[in-house]
Amino acid sequence: MTAMTTRTVEYPADGLTMIGHLALPAGADRRPAVLLGPEGMGLGDVERRRADALAELGYVALAFDLHGGRYLGDPEEMLARCMPLLADPDRMRGIGRAALDVLRAEPRTDPDRIAAVGYGTGGAIGLELGRAGVSLRAIGTVNALTTGRPGEAARIRCPVWAGVGSEDPIMPAAQRDAFAAELQAAGVDWRLTVYGGALHAFHHPPVDHPAVPGVGHHPRHARRAWRDVVALLTECLPVGEDPGARPW
Repeated sequence: MTAMTTRTVEYPADGLTMIGHLALPAGADRRPAVLLGPEGMGLGDVERRRADALAELGYVALAFDLHGGRYLGDPEEMLARCMPLLADPDRMRGIGRAALDVLRAEPRTDPDRIAAVGYGTGGAIGLELGRAGVSLRAIGTVNALTTGRPGEAARIRCPVWAGVGSEDPIMPAAQRDAFAAELQAAGVDWRLTVYGGALHAFHHPPVDHPAVPGVGHHPRHARRAWRDVVALLTECLPVGEDPGARPW
């Protein structure tokens, strides 16, 4: 582990002033970077801690904003903003590209070595960046088995890993099948991990406000999902030499 520093960054997107959380590893050299997307509630302390953890592993990490600096703890307000957003790939891509521009402009970022990792709505945005043909080293998502417009998945040029709970009513088996079929037909290098017994947002610690039905924390699988995210980055975006690249 290495020491790291953090700062907030403001940037325009979706007609709002977004307020992201940038975490930087120790040192002054360029490093691989991770664009980190939050659940539909928006950027909160959980995503900030994840960005910090990635910086401690040696990555430049930007946890991006969805709602102009607001965290939407009211489920109705969250759904009222997120459902139209999830139905509009171009808006999602705009939010993702704006954050990606900030991350690429950071002097510590190696602009040719960036991955997108996201949860829920933030994961869907990462997938849309891939479908838009944005150059990424990997896309990792949890609770974001969204499908795109016909044929656009063929533009994804990096491995995709997705995690989902087996009991997630928002991402049921039919949605898992559709997601897998889309990526397979497009020739994408994809993996899907199903966490047995887990609900939607199983990775997120319990919140002190109402949540949509079908949401529940699963501590064991939350730890496993984080390890799976780190494993994806280790394989596709190593900070140093990648031992997995050796033939022995």
